Amino acid sequence: MSRQSIISFLATLGVVLAALWLGRSLWVNYMESPWTRDGRVRADVVTVAPDVAGLVLEVPVHDNQTVKKGDLLLQIDPARYRLAVDEARALVAARRASLAMREQNARRRLALDEQVVSREDRDDAANAAAAARAEYRRALVQLEQAELDLARTRVLAPVDGYVTNLAVRPGDYAQAGAAQLAVVDRHSYWVYGYFEETKLPLLEIGARVDMQLMSGQRLEGHIESIARAIYDRDNPQSRELIADVNPTFNWVRLAQRVPVRIALDRVPDGVLLAAGITCTVIVRQGAAAAQAQ
Repeated sequence: MSRQSIISFLATLGVVLAALWLGRSLWVNYMESPWTRDGRVRADVVTVAPDVAGLVLEVPVHDNQTVKKGDLLLQIDPARYRLAVDEARALVAARRASLAMREQNARRRLALDEQVVSREDRDDAANAAAAARAEYRRALVQLEQAELDLARTRVLAPVDGYVTNLAVRPGDYAQAGAAQLAVVDRHSYWVYGYFEETKLPLLEIGARVDMQLMSGQRLEGHIESIARAIYDRDNPQSRELIADVNPTFNWVRLAQRVPVRIALDRVPDGVLLAAGITCTVIVRQGAAAAQAQ
């Protein structure tokens, strides 16, 4: 074999060995490094429902609008509730007059001699005054309830955020407790990374995390918590509330994915976060984690 052939053979062998080493490194990194492409941006979504029923007079917001806590979202017709407040105030006035009369009668009978007014009449007058006092307090509570209902005709934003799924319009009839729109809390965004169970031993609470959105923008955060339960599809309950075990077993067992909650520490200016978008999640280890700290 000539010298040139030996050199060609060694060069080819070197290229093959380098390719094998590179392929193995990539495979080990893919299989054993704590990262996942299955990350989802999440946020707290507040479902807004009126506490009272009535016709919707005004909807001063539009879909996807930014709102601050306390901004008006819906105005329900307050006419009926104003009448209820007037009625409750009239009832309070009537109960106050009745209480004054009962207490005056009780004091008058108490001041008379027992030979003029019997002890039974005194007790009856005192009891009547106590009952009038209770009715007056009840009327005050009814007035507070009517005023609260009137105030609740103004449906306000519960948090700073973004109006979403706005379908209500002026003229609609809003039922008490029926959802009319949703507000995404702008201060509540986090990321759920769904890591394979084989990578859970590599995760630690507080570990630094890099995230890359599909748009290419990058976020930084840390592991806040790890879910402690996922649904077992092969072990549902039967009608008798006993385990309905699946008798089949697949030779190929896929690693289950466990949700890992990641708090966002830094969101660059101009990054638009929307609950439901996907991202790649990479947990820092070794020198990278030490350098970040």
